[in-house]
Amino acid sequence: MPESKVDSNGTSSMLRRLNIGGGSASSASSSTTVRGPPLTMEDLSNRDVITPNDVKRLNAITDDYLCRPESTEYKIDFTKFKIRDMDTGRTLFEIAKPDEDEHIDHEEEDSERDGDSISPRGAGGDAGAQQGGSGAGGGRFVRYHFSPQFLRLKQVGATIEFSIGDKALNKFRMVERHFFKDRLLKEFDFDFGFCMPNSNNSIEHIYEFPALDNATIQQMVESPWETKSDSFYFVDDRLIMHNKAEYCYNSRA
Repeated sequence: MPESKVDSNGTSSMLRRLNIGGGSASSASSSTTVRGPPLTMEDLSNRDVITPNDVKRLNAITDDYLCRPESTEYKIDFTKFKIRDMDTGRTLFEIAKPDEDEHIDHEEEDSERDGDSISPRGAGGDAGAQQGGSGAGGGRFVRYHFSPQFLRLKQVGATIEFSIGDKALNKFRMVERHFFKDRLLKEFDFDFGFCMPNSNNSIEHIYEFPALDNATIQQMVESPWETKSDSFYFVDDRLIMHNKAEYCYNSRA
């Protein structure tokens, strides 16, 4: 059974290990205590080592990356991503990595396969993604399109598939923080545990969303791309990767 935790905002999150190549059983992070005063991105930008506790103290979404893409030595390559509604089992969004440097810009369900790239598959054309191209952010930045109904879901499973290079990942962990404008909506903390070198892995994160009032949902629908997230990845409590995303809850925006 997946284990559960509750973050500092009262949002619970669970992690289910599906198929970690050679890895051990995984559990949610054991501690959610944040120690110290709030930090800004400027406070962290010149640090040699950034920890999970550091990013949890950030008082806003970041406006840049806290580490360079070449700064990771672990060669983590995310190859597939799928979101499903846990209540119905319905796949809401699915995408596989295209050829290197190929630009993604898909919005509709059941787009045809073109070469080796696979488009996102939503439900009723209500999901899509636009990934960063060859700029500074590159594949580390994605824009997601969802319908307004997504904001009323209670529990979502997000499956990611990834491979790693010839170095093992010890205490592999992700802290993901979602903001709407200046408001922290939710924070998730997942401990992947140990991943063997040269392994292919599949993990499903179970997100249990907080209930949003109608006024907040309306504001989010009317403010495309102002809902944003930072995903911070750590090995041995040291930041090695930082991805960013923006969200639109009107799939035609």
